[in-house]
Amino acid sequence: QVRVVESGGGLVQPGGSLRLTCAASGSILRINDMGWYHQAPGKPRDMVAISTRDGTTNYTDSVKGRFTISRDNAKNTVYLQMNSLDPEDTAAYYCKAMIRVWGLEYYQDYWGQGTQVTVSS
Repeated sequence: QVRVVESGGGLVQPGGSLRLTCAASGSILRINDMGWYHQAPGKPRDMVAISTRDGTTNYTDSVKGRFTISRDNAKNTVYLQMNSLDPEDTAAYYCKAMIRVWGLEYYQDYWGQGTQVTVSS
């Protein structure tokens, strides 16, 4: 069974930093894209940053220059370094991994349970 688990969220002051971690585990043959998404109350879940297996990255405009996504394929882990945080960044942050598992011939998306990021004075 595949698990995707996020950690690293918390309460931080405006201008501060957090580093989120997402680790996938289980019967994983290969992970393609991994990414971070956020969702504030009453709003849809939106993409924040995506990393392909070879390290190509894509960011939503609001976080460019402030957030950095990276990954460690040997550990099936992706990170989101969040700097210069703003109250508008407050949301639940979810990790999604595109994973091929043993016995299947295709990739499926697996979501973590989320980690809360609150930016407030």
